[in-house]
Amino acid sequence: MEIRLTFIFQKVPEGYIGFVQELPGANTQGTTLDEARRNLQEAVELVLDANRALSERSLQGQDVIREPFLIRAA
Repeated sequence: MEIRLTFIFQKVPEGYIGFVQELPGANTQGTTLDEARRNLQEAVELVLDANRALSERSLQGQDVIREPFLIRAA
């Protein structure tokens, strides 16, 4: 699966803040750019896992159709 996301980093007095342009809720900070980058990768995983868990709970006991969906970069 290929999904292309855009990480945005901004230099601040404490180091760097970062967020994912296409994924609200995925944001972090770090004292170095490398630390902020690692933290943001983890934040993406946590947001996706949390959203998946919330969805599973809301669909529990319902008859649904699941289909894979691939996002290809333009």
